[in-house]
Amino acid sequence: MTLNYNHLRYFWAVAKEGHLTRAAHKLNVSQSALSTQIAKLEAQLGQKLFERKGRTLVLSPAGRIALSHCEVIFESGEALARRLSSDSGDMVHPLRIGALSTLSRNFQLELLEPLIGADRVPFTVRSGSIRELLPALEAHLLDIVLVNQVPLRDATTSWTARIIDERPVGVIGTPHRIAGRSDHAELLVGEPLILPTRDSGFRNGIDLMIEGLGEPVSIVAEVDDMAMMRLLARADAGIAILPPIVVKDELASGELVEACALAEVSEQFAVLIPEHAFLHPAVERLL
Repeated sequence: MTLNYNHLRYFWAVAKEGHLTRAAHKLNVSQSALSTQIAKLEAQLGQKLFERKGRTLVLSPAGRIALSHCEVIFESGEALARRLSSDSGDMVHPLRIGALSTLSRNFQLELLEPLIGADRVPFTVRSGSIRELLPALEAHLLDIVLVNQVPLRDATTSWTARIIDERPVGVIGTPHRIAGRSDHAELLVGEPLILPTRDSGFRNGIDLMIEGLGEPVSIVAEVDDMAMMRLLARADAGIAILPPIVVKDELASGELVEACALAEVSEQFAVLIPEHAFLHPAVERLL
């Protein structure tokens, strides 16, 4: 089956407007001609794409699937036009990066180092929740998204994930609180704990390790922000379980110390990339 892309664009416009008359006016075609084109597309697909509710057209289940594909098709086309419209020979556009707002800033800076320097590439970084960043990635408003936990995928997912790094997790606190000790069991049972929230990528490993201790622990704080965990550890609120990269400056200055690494716990970092997209030239440099 070879689709007529004009039919798809007409369908896309009607789906966006929810009304034939408004879509016809926007496309500068007659309402009857627009109806005919939609009917031809439905006949070719063998599915009704709209259901009428009063004067409004709503998408059928097949229509919702078709719209998700149209979004990718036409956003990709616009991305191609933007990419090739540059008057400069190298056609370098800013790399648009999304990053979970809870992701370690130190890790982000390390990852972006290849873009900084003599041969630097302009880039923008947008922080947000996964619910905010994924739609932007799927709509090609972002080139990549950095995460420390890969979201669940299904048949409609339009992105792929690549694991780019894995970092150890350690038991970290002030020198006074650690007091030269290195036995993780003694520290976890005997000191108040600052842990990542249960939706964190490495929290499950921590819970399994604590369960294996067979003794109760005292959790003083559960935090979804690595920067806040760092501040709580510096304030001596308890012992933090987190990747050392989050507090590398404090470890270097001696303000915090790492008592030990947890061999069975680590944090993975991944980059989400839209499928069937024109990748920015700098993406491979980062990966």
